Amino acid sequence: MEAKTKAHWALIGANLFYGAGFSVAKTVMPVLIKPSGFILIRVCCATILFWLSYFLGKPFRESIQPADRVRLVACAFFGIAANQLLFFKGLSLTSPIHASLMMLLTPVLVILISVTLIKEKLSPLNYVGLLLSIIGAALLILLSKKDAVASNPWLGDFFVLLNAASYAIYLVIVKPLMQKYRPVIVIRWIFLIGSFMVIPFGLSDFMDITWSAFEMKHFLAVAFIVIGVTFFTYLWNIYALHLLSSSIAGAYIYLQPVFAALIAVFMLGEEATLTKFLSACLIFIGVYWVSRRPVLR
Repeated sequence: MEAKTKAHWALIGANLFYGAGFSVAKTVMPVLIKPSGFILIRVCCATILFWLSYFLGKPFRESIQPADRVRLVACAFFGIAANQLLFFKGLSLTSPIHASLMMLLTPVLVILISVTLIKEKLSPLNYVGLLLSIIGAALLILLSKKDAVASNPWLGDFFVLLNAASYAIYLVIVKPLMQKYRPVIVIRWIFLIGSFMVIPFGLSDFMDITWSAFEMKHFLAVAFIVIGVTFFTYLWNIYALHLLSSSIAGAYIYLQPVFAALIAVFMLGEEATLTKFLSACLIFIGVYWVSRRPVLR
């Protein structure tokens, strides 16, 4: 199998794991593990796994220069602490399908942040896409109602939207570090700093976990989120980005809500309604148009 073909399969696998993660996390959260406690487990365990790369030799032991450390801390805040705490809190209140669709707005928010920070200008088609994305997200939130899967979809969708905004900021500010250092070195430092940031929020929830109430399927769910949805997805994305363009890698995000919807319907019995379908169509089309290049300068 050619290297580029492997890279495409890596992206498919990463987004399949991301899509499955929405439903798998709901099997233990918030009943057995509260969101902040789950994040503490996820971040700390993933940090240990990423730091195993230190033992791969001298090329993996490069230090981060002092001039880049403030940016590194900002990446840890937006990419780990705020991003994951907001996402898991939102997912605990909304449904997997809603959360996956709201995450599709990340590319839109990346462009808006780039416009603000880098002063890029959008074309008329970009503005149409932006409007459609906002309408789709608004429909998803405003026409939502409580059910067995989503206890408070309005608030949950809002938290996931804030998470997408946080992750969008992270994608913009982390790029210079990824170009300057080995990506795995940047990631392991971001996770290490981020783990200290989430400890104050997650320690109490972690201490409240009643491990005796867990069945084997619950332990497997936690392991899947830590190893599959966190560790392997980061590694697969890094591998793919070495062989494929960032635009190709970014296009695979459209697979997440497809995988998430299919798994949520069969695993959690979530209802695939017309509102969700129409919202998904608007968001899909809007994200595609707002992401079209070239952007006018």
